Amino acid sequence: MDLQISVLLLFVLFTGGHSLKCYDCISPLSSCDQNKQCSSEFTNCFSATATVNSTTLKFKSCAPSVCPSGSINLGIGRVSAQCCNTDLCNNQDPPDPSNTPNGKKCYYCDGNTCSNTVSCSGTEDRCFNTTVFSFDIIGVQTQALKGCVSKSLCDATQLIPGVESFSCCSGNLCNSANGVTQSFLFLCCSLLSFILLH
Repeated sequence: MDLQISVLLLFVLFTGGHSLKCYDCISPLSSCDQNKQCSSEFTNCFSATATVNSTTLKFKSCAPSVCPSGSINLGIGRVSAQCCNTDLCNNQDPPDPSNTPNGKKCYYCDGNTCSNTVSCSGTEDRCFNTTVFSFDIIGVQTQALKGCVSKSLCDATQLIPGVESFSCCSGNLCNSANGVTQSFLFLCCSLLSFILLH
């Protein structure tokens, strides 16, 4: 019994000071073969892929303990995210979101209107409606975003800076058709900046 307690205490001492190491990049801006030692408050590694038309951005970094996995469908593009908790476990991109429709439909914004509908797929079991801040030559603008989202991502949105409001609902087309123009790449940056800016 004393040997088991001693081994447990020795294990705790040796692992207590260990901090996670994760790949860290924004591709194509930087190579995704770089890695870094995470600070102690980051207990996960994160990997996300955002695709709009033919443009794909990949994000990899350290992440806090609240680190959801899932996908977002904005009608004009998709984001998939995955978390893990071992050294350099974010070397792989998150799996592509399922294209198998799950029967749910949500409104999405295309830049002119938010009355378009998109069929949700895979784990995207919620509709969302949000307003984000964007910056341009004129100044700060607010923009509406709508679409399908996995519940796990919906539950973590309170951590995202630059988001004025974020609501999720579970009924078909429950995210209302009213809204203004949107910016997909700004959403991607907002959704992931709380992980990348540390």
